[in-house]
Amino acid sequence: MPSAEELYDLAVDHVAEGRLDEAIATYREAIAADPTFTDAILGLAMAYADAKRFDEAIEQAKRLVELTPDDTLAHTSLSMFYQRKGMIAEAEAEGAKARVLDWKRQLAEQKDQEEK
Repeated sequence: MPSAEELYDLAVDHVAEGRLDEAIATYREAIAADPTFTDAILGLAMAYADAKRFDEAIEQAKRLVELTPDDTLAHTSLSMFYQRKGMIAEAEAEGAKARVLDWKRQLAEQKDQEEK
């Protein structure tokens, strides 16, 4: 049986070849093998969005935010999916969370630089 990483790589290939249904199925297999594989969760969300299945993309992005609450990309992705679905208030709220996280990251980097 292929590993979660191997399944993820195969799903990425499916996306590149325009086979979204196969990509979605393969991402789901990767996640079944490793439920905390955040790259596969994001890949699945993106594949759903590419297939214009925004409710499912949002569901996966919410899962990603739960697993990685301090990840700017997780919040940005959720914001993007909300926006594509026309849920502007929700998109703006998630976008704001992403910006705050990014500012915090920048401040921490600046502090590290000043201490060196």
